[in-house]
Amino acid sequence: MNARPLMTELRGNLLLDEPMSKHTSWRIGGPADRYYQPADIADLSLFLSQLPENEPVYWLGLGSNLLVRDGGIRGTVIATSGVVDGLEQIDEKTVRAEAGVACAKVARFCARAGLSGAEFLAGIPGTMGGALAMNAGAFGGETWEVITAVETLDQQGQCQHRQPEDFDIAYRHVTGPKGEWFVAAQLQLEPGGEPEVLQARIKALLAKRGDSQPTSLPNAGSVFRNPEGDFAARLIEACGLKGQCEGAACVSDKHANFIINTGGATAYDVETLIERIMQEVEEKQAVQLQREIHIVGEAA
Repeated sequence: MNARPLMTELRGNLLLDEPMSKHTSWRIGGPADRYYQPADIADLSLFLSQLPENEPVYWLGLGSNLLVRDGGIRGTVIATSGVVDGLEQIDEKTVRAEAGVACAKVARFCARAGLSGAEFLAGIPGTMGGALAMNAGAFGGETWEVITAVETLDQQGQCQHRQPEDFDIAYRHVTGPKGEWFVAAQLQLEPGGEPEVLQARIKALLAKRGDSQPTSLPNAGSVFRNPEGDFAARLIEACGLKGQCEGAACVSDKHANFIINTGGATAYDVETLIERIMQEVEEKQAVQLQREIHIVGEAA
């Protein structure tokens, strides 16, 4: 495929036909037409301003919470992890984190600064951009509980400064101004904490996560949202689905709301297993599970 001409001022890295299996936590996914790693927010703004108005755009952090189908993605993937990753304390209780910073890094940064309230972020296996987009949570905390302001870019590359009231925020669901994407957020936390105590709390939370989740195997995090007053994992386990497989994609024996890639699984395997779980839970438990993961791309 030939690259569409781009302005020479761009400082990022543009790849064509890039296998998404290299960039998703499931290690699954066909090629993206274009895959761009911006140098920073200014470079990202310039890149967006050059895209055709109807260009499909997909945002990627650490590649968790995402299933890319085997046929890949027609459009442009923008990868922010490790590049749009500014992280700074701007006053005694406020931290600014850009979209590509891993949530766990934000948690550790805040703990070292003696700021409490962000420890739960250590349990979210993604970046701040993804956490903002879905109001990700862990250990009883949710992302937007600590957010006081966000910065977004639109597809023309224009920056907007938004407040939480500009968004409809719910459990694992956020909607806001159409055609805008998160590039940074301000977190308001409690100052005066003991760094050693906060770091020990994070360590304990991560140990708990490692004990209860298949963190050593390729997975995408929780596959389904928890229904109100119940747990998706309980419902799946009650249907006898723990350990059940489609191809090389299996329901984890450790946590029934996780699907693991045991080696060579395809997106088709995972999606087939997801549909089977949803069907059996509805038939046997009379509950319609809602996916937490996002499925994008085309079938092979």
